[in-house]
Amino acid sequence: MTARITLLCHGRSTARPSAFPAGEPLAEGEAARVAALAPALGKLAHILTSPEQIARQTVDALSLTSIVDPALADLDLGDWRGKSLSDIEASEPGALETWMVDTDFAGHGGESRSVLMGRVSAWLERRRSIDGHTLAVTHPAVLQAAMLTVLRSPAPAFRNIDVAPLHVLDLRSDGYRWAIRSFGRL
Repeated sequence: MTARITLLCHGRSTARPSAFPAGEPLAEGEAARVAALAPALGKLAHILTSPEQIARQTVDALSLTSIVDPALADLDLGDWRGKSLSDIEASEPGALETWMVDTDFAGHGGESRSVLMGRVSAWLERRRSIDGHTLAVTHPAVLQAAMLTVLRSPAPAFRNIDVAPLHVLDLRSDGYRWAIRSFGRL
């Protein structure tokens, strides 16, 4: 029995640089770039997606049919959604710095990175013994949390992993543990 999960980060969005996402759609022309990746995905037994629009649009661009899985949702940044880093720093001095070093920080009214890691860890545990290749289209924070979970790394290492649009994290399980097969572009 072998379970395989390919976590695919959604395509590039229309979000402003240096701003937290707020549900923006795929950027113009991005659907064609996403579609070009479809053949590299291979045979898929299960296709899951985050509930956010950009993940669902990425799945649509791949011409796939998916099931929405709330466990794949992006990190909930609460009041910071759509705000630029400079706006947050101006209105809440020191809050960004605290957020960067304290993975339990949820002062924005959303979800802490520690809570996200727990959510992703529980999701991986539930899928460990599911046969076949699962594609999970999601967000950078979910890929970061999955990688840290598999590596059993401490939560503060979260910010040391950069995930770009359309990066993949490919995991394999023998039913007992997950192992990272690859990380990067398809």
